[in-house]
Amino acid sequence: MVLRIDTTENHIISLSIKSGEKILASRKIKALYSQAEKLLPLIDKTLKTINRKLNDIKVVEVNSIGGSFSSLRIGVITANSLNYALGIAAKNEKGGDKINIVLPVYSEEPNITKKKTSVD
Repeated sequence: MVLRIDTTENHIISLSIKSGEKILASRKIKALYSQAEKLLPLIDKTLKTINRKLNDIKVVEVNSIGGSFSSLRIGVITANSLNYALGIAAKNEKGGDKINIVLPVYSEEPNITKKKTSVD
């Protein structure tokens, strides 16, 4: 099974679970600045609706390009954590080889690293 995660928008979590080409479950919920609190419970709830367990997941795909800095990190960190904890493949949903770690590609420099300018 493949778990696909998309948290690139700061107000939505989108995920799906596939087996081959068949989509077993798909969810999209509102999560305005609350993806960190809602993502793992949503994965758990979605797996339960199809009578599957976390160990049934063999690959995690994550949208790792663009979007909000913090929301993007939440999806990527969750995918990488599942990769590590379950010993499964994690990859960018846009394609490419299965890799051990998905690296986020930000659409702009995050505010936290921007140089502050003083106003006189």
